[in-house]
Amino acid sequence: MTTTLLVTGATLADGTRTDLVVRDGRISEVGTGLSATGARVIDADGLTALPGLVDLHTHLREPGFEHSETVLTGSRAAAIGGFTAVHAMANTSPVADTAGVVEQVESLGRRAGYVTVRPIGAVTVGLAGQQLSEIGAMANSRARVRVFSDDGKCVSDALLMRRALEYVKTFDGVVAQHAQEPRLTEGAQMNEGVVSGELGLAGWPAVAEEAIIARDVLLAQHVGARVHICHLSTAGSVEVVRWAKARGIRVTAEVTPHHLMLTEELVRSYDARYKVNPPLRRQEDVLALRAGLADGTIDIIATDHAPHPSESKDCEWTAASMGMVGLESALSVVQASVVDNGMLDWNDIARVLSSTPAAIGRLDGYGDGIAVGAPAEFTLYDSSASRVFDTDALAGQGRNSPFLQLRLPGRVVATVHQGYPTVLDGQLIAEETVSAAAARAAGGTHG
Repeated sequence: MTTTLLVTGATLADGTRTDLVVRDGRISEVGTGLSATGARVIDADGLTALPGLVDLHTHLREPGFEHSETVLTGSRAAAIGGFTAVHAMANTSPVADTAGVVEQVESLGRRAGYVTVRPIGAVTVGLAGQQLSEIGAMANSRARVRVFSDDGKCVSDALLMRRALEYVKTFDGVVAQHAQEPRLTEGAQMNEGVVSGELGLAGWPAVAEEAIIARDVLLAQHVGARVHICHLSTAGSVEVVRWAKARGIRVTAEVTPHHLMLTEELVRSYDARYKVNPPLRRQEDVLALRAGLADGTIDIIATDHAPHPSESKDCEWTAASMGMVGLESALSVVQASVVDNGMLDWNDIARVLSSTPAAIGRLDGYGDGIAVGAPAEFTLYDSSASRVFDTDALAGQGRNSPFLQLRLPGRVVATVHQGYPTVLDGQLIAEETVSAAAARAAGGTHG
């Protein structure tokens, strides 16, 4: 595979039309009428060029749950969705609570070559919430972990949370909190409200999320550390984060694509594809989340990609696992939710899906934009396309997408990672080709 690419006629996020030349993993030229002898030419006429997307919240399941997903299959799902870097959550088996496990995950990602895989370390040993994990060892490991989370479980012990914030502050890391007060959500099956009452399902109150966020922003203020709130889902949570930011507290927050589009009304179908943690909320919450993203209260969009085998979803609601796959559909769902209605433009999308998540995760060389000298990490996206989203669009192992059979806008046409294509013409490049390109790029200019 050539190390030189010529991208012609691309439209940047600000509307500027341009050509790009990529050499040796970096963008070497930006302008009109460019040429490059021997280059592989990618016709980007009518396509939007975005900096490679960065996901701060991905479940790759390996090690331990390879029947749900692997680092390779999850990386392929990410690439087809336009991502060039993902942060892999720690709820594996063994849990990513030691330097050895996070280095294993990082190595698997590097070998696969479709995206950069940055492991997230567990806050507590075994996600058990009893004692802090090897935070310092993971931070100093080859994986250079900077984000720590027990996602899937809340760090509910206030003293442990304080100690974790104090620890990560020493190297400018961040604790990403799964905000769920466990005592308020025991046995919960869906959002608490009128619909849960009608369906007879145990309710999941909004205050269970909001109370933890309120506690943790105050702890972060006390310690002077960074805290990140995973998958915000309620209007009240947006207000708490807005309050904290107004007081200068170092808090960032994310929202998922599915919480920007879907509501609790879908649970009436008892289709377990709609069972997720935190649960789908009211339409009023969806609108508040969109508004919070538009005004900057919510910093980023993160997928919370959570694949499960079919038997974990093709069952009665109360027995089904929680989670949805989201890497492959993310950009289309975001376009439908906040771009096509004018709430955000493509510059905003570059910010919330690339530059800011890279900054929160301290991921150097990502989210730098499309400019001369920047690492060649970008996505070419056809926002004018329209498709019925089906299983053919899913590149990972999980089929538990809530968007199947919905008509969604847009399509990722190409993804370029470390200067080589991982997706062209909407199709994944073969594993052996990507792996060989990754090997050539090893020890390169960023990551």
